[in-house]
Amino acid sequence: MSPEQLQNKFPWINTEGVALASYGLEGEGWFDPRCLLQGLWRKVQAMGVHFCHGEVTRFVSSSNHMETMSGEEVTLRRIREVHVKMDHSVEYQPVECAIVINAAGAWSGRIAELAGIGRGLPGTLQGTKLPVEPRKRYVYLWHCPQGPGLESPLVADTSGAYFRRDGLGNNYLGGCSPTEEEEPDPGNLEVDHDFFQNKVWPRLAQRIPAFKSLKVQSAWAGYYDYNTFDQNGVVGPHPLVVNMYFATGFSGHGLQQAPAVGRAVAEMVLEGHFQTINLSPFLFSRFYLGEKVQEHNIF
Repeated sequence: MSPEQLQNKFPWINTEGVALASYGLEGEGWFDPRCLLQGLWRKVQAMGVHFCHGEVTRFVSSSNHMETMSGEEVTLRRIREVHVKMDHSVEYQPVECAIVINAAGAWSGRIAELAGIGRGLPGTLQGTKLPVEPRKRYVYLWHCPQGPGLESPLVADTSGAYFRRDGLGNNYLGGCSPTEEEEPDPGNLEVDHDFFQNKVWPRLAQRIPAFKSLKVQSAWAGYYDYNTFDQNGVVGPHPLVVNMYFATGFSGHGLQQAPAVGRAVAEMVLEGHFQTINLSPFLFSRFYLGEKVQEHNIF
């Protein structure tokens, strides 16, 4: 859309500095993450999946040594048993396993370390870590009586700020990712309200003048499973820990991609290769090879 088309469609937008806008007419929208998660949770339970809540504390593995064609000696490991510390207990439960899927989100890097991934010389495959760490992000909910109406889509500004309506009562939620220099301490989930005042609100008000008058009603914080290498997901097996598969590192887009990733990992486990969608560019080996998969058009 041109700035003129954008202004005609959404008169509440300030088009200053806008050269072009993208507006999805179909196949786009937003959904409630918790509702989707609960729906998937209940469905797989009905299919016989058993959920066990606990913390992984150790992997027990067997190993074989081999030499690559280049002469590098590597160790192949297979996880045989996982030690899980149960909630409200000082004891652990040993769980025998054939397959381990590391979908631990923000903590998947720590789980990989427990499995020995990255414990090698720098620059080698054995020394290549899973570059996923927790990054704290804030979501703010505010009320604005004169804000955009029911026709308002989810809006992502080039400044990084975003928002959408929340219900029918002129409530909105949104936020903005910090710069590297502004990254908050991930050691807690406390909300920084000054970040909204100083970083988010000015950007919102510049693009949506009605947001110059708003009142924040609540806010919360959560974690991204942030891939520091290229901010894209890690999908598929580890080349040396041969029965650990990854579904992590999505850096804020995981729930959107979860159905496709779930199918891809299932195909890899059952068939040994991707079938429906070729996700080979997202394999772990790209970290060792230095092959980034970068998306420049996601805010």
